[in-house]
Amino acid sequence: MTSTARLHHVQDGPGDAPALVLGPSLGTDTGLFDAQAVEFARSYRVVRYDLRGHGGSEVVPGACTVADLAGDVLALLDRLGIDRFSYAGVSIGGAIGLQLALTVPDRLARLAIIASAARFADPPSWAVRAQQVREQGTDFLVPSRTGTWFTAPWGERHPGEAERLLTMLRTTPAEGYAACCEAIGSFDVRNRLGGISTPSLAIAGAEDPATPVDMVRLIADGIPGAEFLVVPDAAHLPNATDPDVVNAALREHLSQ
Repeated sequence: MTSTARLHHVQDGPGDAPALVLGPSLGTDTGLFDAQAVEFARSYRVVRYDLRGHGGSEVVPGACTVADLAGDVLALLDRLGIDRFSYAGVSIGGAIGLQLALTVPDRLARLAIIASAARFADPPSWAVRAQQVREQGTDFLVPSRTGTWFTAPWGERHPGEAERLLTMLRTTPAEGYAACCEAIGSFDVRNRLGGISTPSLAIAGAEDPATPVDMVRLIADGIPGAEFLVVPDAAHLPNATDPDVVNAALREHLSQ
C-alpha cells in the first residue's frame, strides 16, 4: 500500500449536521459537485474532496489502488473528526464508495454509486492510458470527453458548463491522472458485492459509453436490496448534466 495522500477538500453546510461525502470522477475536481453542494448544504455537512493528484490534492508518484484512494478519504475524514457519513461518488469516486462499504461498513450510513462499475471495461487499457498521459499530459483526452462525459447535444446547449468540466481535465496533473488510471485497471469487486450491507443506490446515464447501463445495473443487482435509476439522455457525469434528477434521487435515498 502506498502512503496516504493529503486531500484538498471543501466543506459546505452546518458543521453539526449529518456528513455527506462526495467523491469525484477521474480528471475532475470538487467543482464536479457544485449543484449537489448547493442542494444538500442546507441539511448536511457536505464534504467534497479532490482525488490524490487531482485539483489541490497532493500528487503521490507511482501506481495506487482503489483501496489506497479509499484510505486517503478515511484519513481526511479522521482529520475532520467525522466518524459516520453517507457517501456518493461518480465513476472512480463510486468505486471508492464500494471499497469503503467493504472495508468500513460500520462508518457508512448510506451509499450512492453514480456511473461506476464493480470492474471497469477493458482493464489492460488503463495502464496504456496511464502511460500515454505520463508522456503527453491530459490534453489529448479532451476531445473524447464530448460524448463520454456529456452528450454532444448537451454540450451544444451548455457550452460554458461543458468548458468548465473540460478545464478540470486540462488542469489535472499527468501523474495524478495516470496513477488513478492504474487504480481503475486493477479494481474488481464483482464477487464481493453481496457482502455490502450499506443501503445503496446505483445511478446510470442512459447514454454513458464509459460505464453503460448494464455495467451499473450489475452493481445494483449484486448489492442486497440496492435501488437502481437510469437518467435519460445522460452520459458519464449525470450529477453535473442532470442535477435535478440526480439530486431528487439522492435526497430520497438519503432521507430513508
